[in-house]
Amino acid sequence: MAKKQYAFYPGCSSQKGASAANYIASFGVMCDKLGIQLNEVPDWNCCGASIGYGEGGELPRMVLNARNLAIAEKELPGQDIVSGCPACWLGLREAVDRLHEHPQMKTDTNEALKEVNLTYQGTSNAKARHMTEVLIEDIGYEAMKAAVVKPLDGVKIAGYVGCQANRPYGIAGESFENPLYLDRMIEAVGAEAVPYEQKVACCGGALAFSEPEKSQNLIRQIVESAYDNGADMIATPCPLCQANVEIYQAEINKKHGTKLAMPVLYYSQLLSVAFGGSIKEAGLNGQLLRAEQLEKIAGK
Repeated sequence: MAKKQYAFYPGCSSQKGASAANYIASFGVMCDKLGIQLNEVPDWNCCGASIGYGEGGELPRMVLNARNLAIAEKELPGQDIVSGCPACWLGLREAVDRLHEHPQMKTDTNEALKEVNLTYQGTSNAKARHMTEVLIEDIGYEAMKAAVVKPLDGVKIAGYVGCQANRPYGIAGESFENPLYLDRMIEAVGAEAVPYEQKVACCGGALAFSEPEKSQNLIRQIVESAYDNGADMIATPCPLCQANVEIYQAEINKKHGTKLAMPVLYYSQLLSVAFGGSIKEAGLNGQLLRAEQLEKIAGK
């Protein structure tokens, strides 16, 4: 059976040696088992992420994302452009919406793109999508369940969606207050999805650098909620959430005398292990807080 084809925008944090390198590593087994082929957008550039909403202004943010969209249109025509990072996905999807709704913004954006011999047409049906949308809408929970060869029996997981993956777009048909798609993915691979009050709470994002006390307070609430509900680990679709919630547990422990040590993983790592991936293929060797339960299952 032919694989489903997608233009893939990896984003900066997923590059080799970057903070989310293990995230993209875990896509390999997951995509192979589900019949997905990700075709990397050639010569892509940074989406601008959070800083793009700061002093730069709207037009530069549109141009950054429109360049990636224009390259995908030219090199991978008709393919939806897919990202694993909510910030990248928001940037791409916002650009598609804004340039469609505001002709003058599109004209100004294309004037800037002339400098690199590109034009964003925006005339195809190709969409900007998050990887979880592809899994849910194009593959489906039953197909994910059918691909499981090593069920994650006995593992209790708190699905942490975060804020950027939830608003303003979110997943079609899901509640903004209590999205259930991560819970359903967790259950599809044989694990237990535990109730989780912090499911759509913010981790603090870039405040981890500018106002660490505020960010770490948010992170502590996220982790302690997982503990309170009996979770063995947290799973998220967001590289920034994963990094913040994993990395700063040690700092919180130093400051407050707590003993937080909750592994924080990506949904794709759960699927990769359940689909038969090794520790390395699932990117588990890239965790600061090792998910020993998953490592044991992956090593079977």
